[in-house]
Amino acid sequence: MGSLTDIGVSAGINILSALGFLLAFAVLRIQPINDRVYFPKWYLKGTRSSPRHLGAGFSKFVNADLSTYIRFLNWMPAALKMPEPELIEHAGLDSAVYVRIYLLGLKIFVPIALLAFSVLVPVNWTSATLANEGISYDEIDKLSISNLGKGSKRFWAHIAMSYVFTFWTFFVLYHEYKVVTTMRLRFLANQNRRPDQYTVLVRNVPPDPDESVSEHVEHFFAVNHRDHYLSHQIVYNANHLSGLVEKKKGLQNWLIYYENKHAKKPAKKPTMKTGLWGLWGQRVDAIEYYKKEIEELCKQEDEERQKVITDPNSIMPAAFVSFKTRWGAAVCAQTQQTSNPTVWLTEWAPEPRDVYWANLAIPFVELSVRRLIVTVALFFLTFFFMVPIAIVQSLANLDDIEKVLPFLKPIIERNSLKSVIQGFLPGIVLKIFLILLPTILMAMSKIEGHTSLSGLDRKTAMKYYIFLFVNVFLGSVITGTAFQQLDKFIHQSANKIPEVVGESIPMKATFFMTYIMVDGWAGIAAEVLRLKALVIFHIKNAFLVRTELDREQAMDPGSLDFYNSEPRLQLYFLLGLVYAVVTPMLLPFIIVFFSLAYLVFRHQIINVYSQQYESGAQFWPDVHMRLIIALIVSQILLLGLLSTQEAEKSTVALLPLPVLSIWFHYVCKGRFEPAFVKFPLQDAMVKDTLERANDPTLNLREYLKGAYVHPVFRKNDIFELVAIDEEEKNPIVVTKRQSRMNTPAGSKFNSSSGGTNEGDFGRMPPT
Repeated sequence: MGSLTDIGVSAGINILSALGFLLAFAVLRIQPINDRVYFPKWYLKGTRSSPRHLGAGFSKFVNADLSTYIRFLNWMPAALKMPEPELIEHAGLDSAVYVRIYLLGLKIFVPIALLAFSVLVPVNWTSATLANEGISYDEIDKLSISNLGKGSKRFWAHIAMSYVFTFWTFFVLYHEYKVVTTMRLRFLANQNRRPDQYTVLVRNVPPDPDESVSEHVEHFFAVNHRDHYLSHQIVYNANHLSGLVEKKKGLQNWLIYYENKHAKKPAKKPTMKTGLWGLWGQRVDAIEYYKKEIEELCKQEDEERQKVITDPNSIMPAAFVSFKTRWGAAVCAQTQQTSNPTVWLTEWAPEPRDVYWANLAIPFVELSVRRLIVTVALFFLTFFFMVPIAIVQSLANLDDIEKVLPFLKPIIERNSLKSVIQGFLPGIVLKIFLILLPTILMAMSKIEGHTSLSGLDRKTAMKYYIFLFVNVFLGSVITGTAFQQLDKFIHQSANKIPEVVGESIPMKATFFMTYIMVDGWAGIAAEVLRLKALVIFHIKNAFLVRTELDREQAMDPGSLDFYNSEPRLQLYFLLGLVYAVVTPMLLPFIIVFFSLAYLVFRHQIINVYSQQYESGAQFWPDVHMRLIIALIVSQILLLGLLSTQEAEKSTVALLPLPVLSIWFHYVCKGRFEPAFVKFPLQDAMVKDTLERANDPTLNLREYLKGAYVHPVFRKNDIFELVAIDEEEKNPIVVTKRQSRMNTPAGSKFNSSSGGTNEGDFGRMPPT
């Protein structure tokens, strides 16, 4: 029978691991040679210089000041010192709001833990149902709801606390949604001028037999938004060209490597084999080989660039359309353009850094099919992973494995091996299973065709959350229960199985405590160490760096990776809400995680991470929705658990909770979500008015020129931005379109008979 010993072993291992990572970080961060690894953000801002310039000899690499080793923990108060407005200015609203999620966890769970330990733990501990009935259990379960007998009046304490916890969560979530919404609106109001404030992405431009895509876009917006339309940039399918550019960068890195190698040993020219991975093939001069390869690739790149620009098939039915005012852009982005809702589809353009150019080349008609295929693939991926999850969960209770597989008993009974396997292995094996998963899910989101990096992050986060919910949470509870109670399943009638499952739900708390310690405590401590970035930087520094510019490029500050970190964070909210009433002993583990993670991620966004984009906290409605889902799941599971405990009246008392949670979600959605979806016209007009007053000579056309040009064209004079010149000043818009009246082409009303073609007066093109 399991006991608190396994939790103690796991806690000891993971506390030592976390302390080891934190101690290693504290020492490595103060070494001059590692300064660019642990403070890259300040280098990118140009406000920090390398301490290696100040030292000489050995001190250029190792910090010889012993006093800094005494103050090795000063990074912790420093991480908390920067006030939030300054943090937003320094790191952006996305980063500042993201770390608030960890603070939100503390706001929810610290009061809940205090109440649970004051009320529920004594209620559970003073009952003795598990000991009397002889059911398989861990010592930790004596502190949980499973230690109460069937039909016990004590369940009313858990029901009352469930209502208290729910309403407290409502209060905190509502207040946080209100604060984040205010922060977003203030951020947008105070934000400096950006191209995306004036620009709309238009997709599914209908084909026209008389006009090119560029001419069609120009004509449509000059007519229908004649007072506000400024210019447009058509979208090219330059994916193959992008591939050539990336390939050339890789070859250039190898050339630099061999040139550096030759500079160190001028007497010996470096050579290489031309076969796969340099393992076989003809041996040649490495420098000459890469120079020749790069020269050939440059020719292919120029040819492909010319082809993209001149080939009509490379022009996609999409464009970035810019307006003279934010108000004009807001009207266009938030309205339907024609009576046919499937064409001329408009949305706010992502900021230039946020555009995922590869997906702009996907025909709009493919998107529905792609998303259906990815949905089916996600379903199979999610349930395929149930097999290894089942194997992992079987390790969570070795006592029951001994009953099923008695021949393993001599091996399992070794105390040292048993404690390590049961206390550490299940969590770490599950962690390994999940390492590659976010990358796979991100690839699936890219296949779906989302056109912004922020959109890809949000969609991938939802997929990852679904996976974690099904496999890590439900899979661990259900599969673990099946292994744990296998003997009872075999020897009792089928109508008793729901009771066994219900009683066993709180018994998986031991596994989740282990998982929190492995993924949470040790995982977060490893995050601040940045071991992978440290190794890669020094490899690049040794082989690819010749100048200070090379050294700047060798830095990898990374980013928050919202799609990877936020769903895992949501799992802790789910576990906390589910087990707050069922097994309160899990709450301290979650509080430790939120505290450590808040400290670490605040340090990282101040000193390390450089975000790829700024969405103005557009992800918050998704965060709020997943928290509501976790709350509803916790209520339904408690309802199901009590239904197996002969407590019909108490079960009925819980029925209003999920309904109240759904109602609360829609209240928040209606009150706050519009601020994350639409930009108020009143705010747009205020910003436009202030801008005209403060900068009356602004040349907006020049400011926007090139903002939405594909990156592979930006450094080449061959590309010219497509934009209209004076047409928007003229109410009559010239078009190549022939008359589209219902009369035959030879009508007396056509232009050849002295009349004027209706298209020449800028009639809206048909849809």
